[in-house]
Amino acid sequence: MDALDRNLLDLLQRDASLPSDRLAERLNLSASQVRRRRARLEADGYIRSVTARLDPTRLGLDVQAFVQVQMASHAPEGARTLLRQLETEPRVASVWTLTGEADYLLRVWCPDLGSLNDLVHNVLLPHPAVARVQSQIVMDQPKRDGPLPL
Repeated sequence: MDALDRNLLDLLQRDASLPSDRLAERLNLSASQVRRRRARLEADGYIRSVTARLDPTRLGLDVQAFVQVQMASHAPEGARTLLRQLETEPRVASVWTLTGEADYLLRVWCPDLGSLNDLVHNVLLPHPAVARVQSQIVMDQPKRDGPLPL
């Protein structure tokens, strides 16, 4: 990967909808060179997917929270069943495995506090492998999810 590849990735992270001719102008390349580079970066796994960032408020998702889950047991089957459940739960946007007191950190989006309460009390806490759940409701996000540093 050279500097042009990094610049191309940076531009795509900021706006993946830019057409090849606009990318070419910004990179001082031809559109065909940009398409070849982009195809190679996709084939090599640098670009995993192209997605749209949606506005949660417009979708009625007014509550964002981070939920820490501490496991009662670290038996592999309990973790597997919990992760399968989280994978299919639409309110859970992402899951991280952590070091420290909490085993998992979940980023969740809910339409209201009642939905968050339902997720915690009717989905997470009843799971036999879960010992404790702690949630933090996001009040504001002064810096939006940004591009990866290149």
